[in-house]
Amino acid sequence: MKLQDRKIAVIGLGYVGLPLAIEYGKKYRVIGFDVYQPRVEELEAGKDHTLEADLVGMKQARELFKSTGSVGLSFTSNPEELKAVDTYIVTVPTPIDRFNNPDLTPLLKASETIGKTLNKGDIVIYESTVYPGCTEEDCVPVLEKYSGLKFNKDFFCGYSPERINPGDKVNTLTKIKKITSGSTPEVADIVDGLYNSILENGTHKAPNMKVAEAAKAVENSQRDVNISFMNELALICDRVGIDTNDVIEAAGTKWNFLKYRPGLVGGHCISVDPYYLAHKAKSLGYDPQVILSGRAVNNSIAKFIADKVLKLMIKKDHKILHSNVLILGVTFKENCPDCRNTKVVDIANELEDFGVNVDIYDPWASNEVIKHEYGKELIPAVDPNKNYSAVIACVAHDQFKSFDFAKYQKQGAVIFDVKNFVERQYVDARL
Repeated sequence: MKLQDRKIAVIGLGYVGLPLAIEYGKKYRVIGFDVYQPRVEELEAGKDHTLEADLVGMKQARELFKSTGSVGLSFTSNPEELKAVDTYIVTVPTPIDRFNNPDLTPLLKASETIGKTLNKGDIVIYESTVYPGCTEEDCVPVLEKYSGLKFNKDFFCGYSPERINPGDKVNTLTKIKKITSGSTPEVADIVDGLYNSILENGTHKAPNMKVAEAAKAVENSQRDVNISFMNELALICDRVGIDTNDVIEAAGTKWNFLKYRPGLVGGHCISVDPYYLAHKAKSLGYDPQVILSGRAVNNSIAKFIADKVLKLMIKKDHKILHSNVLILGVTFKENCPDCRNTKVVDIANELEDFGVNVDIYDPWASNEVIKHEYGKELIPAVDPNKNYSAVIACVAHDQFKSFDFAKYQKQGAVIFDVKNFVERQYVDARL
């Protein structure tokens, strides 16, 4: 089969899958599949709540399909339609459970769905973040069970880890370099060719799928460990009585110093992927101390911020019980609606445990999502007449850069700057 003749199904139309489906839809026949029918209806209406889609490109790919039928993009939640494709790309979430163990349920369910429609010669490419060996050890047996086909004889697999950075309009899908791999050398070439056909900066073909899987887990684990060091530095500097950011600026004058910043570590990758790598290490009899100690430090920062705010409130003679605290931002990063694994909620929970009334305001976040995922209600706007004993700037949304922090400082409120974007003269403490 010629590369351009391949028919592709993208399984999962979230932050990762939708941009991928759109780009492939410009050159190939693509079916975007999602089990959540409201998501399919939203996309068919030309909308995207994640704000990651190239809506113009999506419209073009949709119209291309309507006019040709052989190339272009369509959406469905009907698995029967997947029988028409020969290449599957899986982009479903791979979260962790409440014990920080990998939760492969979405991945295995997607594999089951694919297995029921898999044909001889088909290729299944996984993009979901996993631990090394997961594709062959966990996903392939499900594909074999439900298809009745034999791996690397009747069907084949590939792995190309996603590198989508939500909210980033510079390092977009087509501009990043992708790692590719395949279950055989020939399939690796096909997978590599498919991605190269839509990317501007090419690919790195890994020697096998386990290497590609490990590379993805390592990318985010390395960043997590580096941030954890800066967070630990922040905890030390707080005790010394000096500003962490001053220390980083001074140390940063050395040519080989890496200027990571302390902060809340949430999101779909950095706060999750290290647990996948640690899980695999433990299963092989090795206890990964650096990775897990870094996770422990990063998970402690929300409590540190809440405790610091409470101490500063006491110093300013604020009553803790029934006091009002305003939190600005709940998404896990600036100028992005993504609230997955946000640690801002942990700050709110800690303050509420002390009887504080917490208002959370975020013009980017969905109140419906926050209520469903975390049981919190967002305020629709900040009431200018309401008195707050503290204001915690958690996310550096552009809208917050013009927020009147001076007003609340004059009223005696504690101002805590988590992201180091508030003018220093108005800040009581920052991370």
